[in-house]
Amino acid sequence: MIKTGSRLASQVCDTQVIVISPADSLDDLRCGGVAMVEVGTPAADGVSLDDRFAGGTVLGKRYVDEGGAEVLVTKAGAGALSVGDVVLVFKESKALPASD
Repeated sequence: MIKTGSRLASQVCDTQVIVISPADSLDDLRCGGVAMVEVGTPAADGVSLDDRFAGGTVLGKRYVDEGGAEVLVTKAGAGALSVGDVVLVFKESKALPASD
């Protein structure tokens, strides 16, 4: 099970994330269609970026799934984040109250 604060890296691009809010669904967290690994773990042989998951990630953005999982991108890359085959979406920023 992936825990809050876990640092994960893509095996197929430069993307790295920190887990903000874990959920059971994160056990199948992928980037570029390939399972993510702990930062520092070497990539498996023969893995490559799946063109269906080549949407990229944005540095500093939070991505969420419908199960409540949330990750923060600490290093951007070419692969899109997904849980299984379901691509994660940006977490919308909340508007700050106006200060008059």
